[in-house]
Amino acid sequence: MMAGNDEAVLSIEKLRVSFTGGARTVTAVDGVDLALKRGEVVALLGESGSGKSVTLRSILRLHPEQKTRIEGTIRVGGTDVMQLRGDALSDFRGKTVSMIFQEPMLALDPVYTVGRQITEAIRRHDKVSEAEAHKRALALFEKVRIPSPERRLDSYPHEMSGGMRQRAMIALALSCNPQVLLADEPTTALDATVQVQVLLLLRELQRELGLSMIFVTHDISVGVEVADRIAVMYAGRIVEIGSVREVIRAPRHPYTIGLMSTRPHGGRLTGNRLPAIPGSPPDLANLPPGCAFAPRCAHANEACRAEAPAAREVVAGHWVRCVRTDVTAKP
Repeated sequence: MMAGNDEAVLSIEKLRVSFTGGARTVTAVDGVDLALKRGEVVALLGESGSGKSVTLRSILRLHPEQKTRIEGTIRVGGTDVMQLRGDALSDFRGKTVSMIFQEPMLALDPVYTVGRQITEAIRRHDKVSEAEAHKRALALFEKVRIPSPERRLDSYPHEMSGGMRQRAMIALALSCNPQVLLADEPTTALDATVQVQVLLLLRELQRELGLSMIFVTHDISVGVEVADRIAVMYAGRIVEIGSVREVIRAPRHPYTIGLMSTRPHGGRLTGNRLPAIPGSPPDLANLPPGCAFAPRCAHANEACRAEAPAAREVVAGHWVRCVRTDVTAKP
């Protein structure tokens, strides 16, 4: 399911990530292929535990090495990320690929001002003076629309609201002009009004700066707002990927169809129950044979349970891991 790999700023091939704890080995990501074009936004969508954040953290090699086994290929431009060590890996993080974390209160250091954390990152990667780093940090705060930016540079994380902390986190992620931006559910902890503001800001900055971005979310409505393509993950695999228009207009995997049906619609009467996908996500340490979604799928047959389906291109650029696309196609 590699789309336009020759044009990709980021390419992931056959990524497999396993964690070992005691006698159990959990394969959280199992054979992910993904290509990100320059200036493109891909939304990585799925339930909690589907492997979205594990995939993002693997790109930056943030998993503890002692308990993690990573196989496959991750390339950014001409850089083989799996071969980076020591200072080369530190230089790569933040400068080539940067990340907006889900909870900025945990990602930001509570004992340093936010301004100091941003100027330190700038000076680490770009070797500029303290005055120049401060000037750039102030410009970033203005760009992400933090009120009273000069004063807020001297604030500690706990002195800022949730929305303001997330804007500061975005400023930090953009401080060294990365090629690729990874956003790990950056609006999850925010109230609805602030969520919309942050989403609009991210999309505006992405277009203005020409960033390539992977945006992780469990909310398909958020993915539609920010992305050019949607990749749907289930049990560590991408089960469907295509343009936003194609996936929303004609979803072909039963899991994607289930996610779409659980969204509230404007015409739905208050008090009516939303449909739900039956069952629960599988235990990643003990996956069923065949398609991992088969135990929850109304269309599953013996072929689904026999072996994991390969990816099929149902229309140009729209790939699905399902053998029952005959029954999921719209008439």
